[in-house]
Amino acid sequence: MALSRREVLKVGGLGLVGAAGIGGVGSLPFGTRVLARDAGELDAEQLPRPFTAAFVRAPVLRPVDWDYDRRGRLIRQVYHLTAKETSARIIPGFRTRMWGYNGVVPGPTIKVARGVETVVRVRNKLPAQHPLFGHDFSTSTHLHGSASMPFYDGYADDLTPPGFFKDYRYPNHQAARTIWYHDHAVHNTARNAYSGLAAQYHIHDASERRMLPQGEFDVPLTVTDSLFTANGQLMYDDESESGLYGDVILVNGRPWPVMKVQRRVYRFRFLAASVSRSYRFQLGGGDPMHMVATDGGLMPQAQTVSQWRQGSGERYEVLIDFRRYRPGQRVVLNNLSNDNNRDYDNTGKVMAFDVTGEPVDRRDPTWNRIPRQLAPSHAMGLTAADAKATRNLEMARTGGQWTINDTTWSDVTASDFQRVLANPDIGDVEVWNIENGSGGWFHPTHIHLVDFKVLSRNGQPPHAWERGPKDTVYVGEGETVRVVARFGDPKRPEVHGRYMVHCHNLVHEDHDMMSQFAVGWKPGEIDDCDPILTHPCRADDMPDNNAVAPGPCRAPRVRPGPGRVTVAWGKPSDDGDGKVTGYRVRAYLEGRLVVNVAVPDKGRHVVRGLRPGKAYTFTVAAVNGAGAGQQSARSRRVRPRRVIRRRR
Repeated sequence: MALSRREVLKVGGLGLVGAAGIGGVGSLPFGTRVLARDAGELDAEQLPRPFTAAFVRAPVLRPVDWDYDRRGRLIRQVYHLTAKETSARIIPGFRTRMWGYNGVVPGPTIKVARGVETVVRVRNKLPAQHPLFGHDFSTSTHLHGSASMPFYDGYADDLTPPGFFKDYRYPNHQAARTIWYHDHAVHNTARNAYSGLAAQYHIHDASERRMLPQGEFDVPLTVTDSLFTANGQLMYDDESESGLYGDVILVNGRPWPVMKVQRRVYRFRFLAASVSRSYRFQLGGGDPMHMVATDGGLMPQAQTVSQWRQGSGERYEVLIDFRRYRPGQRVVLNNLSNDNNRDYDNTGKVMAFDVTGEPVDRRDPTWNRIPRQLAPSHAMGLTAADAKATRNLEMARTGGQWTINDTTWSDVTASDFQRVLANPDIGDVEVWNIENGSGGWFHPTHIHLVDFKVLSRNGQPPHAWERGPKDTVYVGEGETVRVVARFGDPKRPEVHGRYMVHCHNLVHEDHDMMSQFAVGWKPGEIDDCDPILTHPCRADDMPDNNAVAPGPCRAPRVRPGPGRVTVAWGKPSDDGDGKVTGYRVRAYLEGRLVVNVAVPDKGRHVVRGLRPGKAYTFTVAAVNGAGAGQQSARSRRVRPRRVIRRRR
């Protein structure tokens, strides 16, 4: 008698090979957790040993250009990203081929202030076909968690082939939050993200800066898992379209790393970027951690937790207070896992923290602070009574296909992208009941565009850790999660059109658990925000240039004269890997830009023709081959003296 996968996985002592080798069960549910030594082609002793790699952070991406308004306020930053091949040292004795943004995996972190627009140029310098997996290597970049226009949202069929580029514009008007950008190409999202095309993106604002640790104490953790072939290369095995579960846990691209920490409060931005695996994070000993933010930013009140469940695509910001530990102590972050994962010898470990006796800067008010009251948000103020409609979404396995309400993405494309599962007007509030009827799997469900509030889980209150604004919610086997959201913003009516909803187990998304909804648009209408046609990619004939604009100079020194001011400055601390060729000097009068002049590389310039007695401030920006750098801080106020004309 043939055994079902659920029965196979309950057989004691079976490893991966034994379980998979019992006839024809690959497309059936996983059932309970699987325990085995390893999963890929490498022997367990060939895999990296936990807690031997040093922790690293992804680099922060520098803008290549800045735009300012007439009052000198920063309004726009321009970034360049190139998807290209790279390599990494993960498996001892091998270099693993990877494909990442700007040649790093995970890609560089983008940090931006709330209200400052970004333009992100993404160039596809990948080969025509994936060298390992063989699929077309087109891309579509999704900024997950951003309220973007449909044609900048990384719609699955809005593809950028190799040799092309696309400029994405992001408004960044939302409250501070941890979001992330990753590839979203139709039917190949899992393979492309697994290859390395994923990275964090942070929006900052005054509230978050005031309450939570910043700089080196604000730590991004991008958690993934991978399988490897016998020669140390990535291995892609999705278990007959069920999911990919690696035997090596990576944090910021390093296997089970160790981070040195001071005896103070740290802020960690957890991003579960695995293709399929979910996590249940816990500090060794079950010590308390303090949840302060979810996908959509700060929670109304901090929640103290000993563990939490996190699926692919979800983000949580957590404060850990290392003051409770002694110098020299090692604190391990564990993964207790969840039902329907595949677990191996070391997937129960994530990383370790080594506590040092390094002196702590106690002038930083966040060094010992765990805030309780955080920030309200529109999403968390919604109730079911605000809803104009209620929708039901059933995530299921139907006829061997992954479906939402018995439909697939193929049904959407067959309708010429007209088919939608909901079409609220701009500003409408709706309740969505998301039900997992598939059996044997969990489905992290992501709704593009919106922040939502979790109203209930199986009729009970949401977990402590999900009591903040969300855009992705874990829906476990047999669970029903009720959420409420406002779709679109009447104050931003230009943001309308078609957006996606899908399972964030990326294997399920690719095969074909994905649909769409529309905001302020009805099927059959002309769509001026068509997500594929409105803003297509363009052929990339630009030369490769790795230089970036220089860093900021210090505030210039100023000396008044008759009708003029002498402005002097030093070179920037960072020339952007390109020779500084000049400077741009700006003068502001009563907050308005009145002088904007390019000067040679001399470090000094006399600004003439100024009005005596008026208070001016000045900024300086260095220029290199990549463009003008960020403006310096403003000089002190200075008043030109009156011009005295002598009689002859």
